[in-house]
Amino acid sequence: MADLYDPLAMPPNLVAAHAANDRAVDAAYGQPRGFPTEAARLAFLFDRYQSLVAPLDATPTRRRPKPRRAAG
Repeated sequence: MADLYDPLAMPPNLVAAHAANDRAVDAAYGQPRGFPTEAARLAFLFDRYQSLVAPLDATPTRRRPKPRRAAG
């Protein structure tokens, strides 16, 4: 698996598939000319993911019920 993702040893068809996927992602997120770097693409995607899941992190915690007083 590591050999498949070694940029110097990656098969040409896998390089082409990655490039096509990058172009599709770029276009889907309004970057038809592409992101300037792979790092910029990843930063954008992780920021987008974080903004989508942030509301899930804001769910209120359950309150513990108050102990009942003894009848008296």
